[in-house]
Amino acid sequence: MRKINEIKVHCTATPEGKDFSVADIDRWHRARGFDGIGYHYVVCRDGSVHKGRDVAKRGAHCKGYNAGSIGVCYVGGMTADGKTPKDTRTEAQRAALRALVEWLRREHPGASVHGHNEYSSKACPCFNVQTEL
Repeated sequence: MRKINEIKVHCTATPEGKDFSVADIDRWHRARGFDGIGYHYVVCRDGSVHKGRDVAKRGAHCKGYNAGSIGVCYVGGMTADGKTPKDTRTEAQRAALRALVEWLRREHPGASVHGHNEYSSKACPCFNVQTEL
């Protein structure tokens, strides 16, 4: 098992109110040359949590910072027209994301939690991870 020292939170940067699946994200990432979905977990709009990439496998979600991290992603992150970053999390997503991160921190004691925006100029995940999680 890999040593996990960070949990990184992302959004799919997709329009508000639209559902996307792990299979959709896997397809997008393969089109970009990845060997499958880069995130380890995906939180859908209904609050369901789905496994993506196996946690034992290095992620492909934060260039240069994947070795000791787990990538968690929520579906959404853009206004309905897809033009502007926005925190689009549903109440179900907020609860599920909080529960998932709490569980991951128990599974990986000492792991810190960060937003992708702490490592890049992107708005993702469109909320302040440090104050909310």
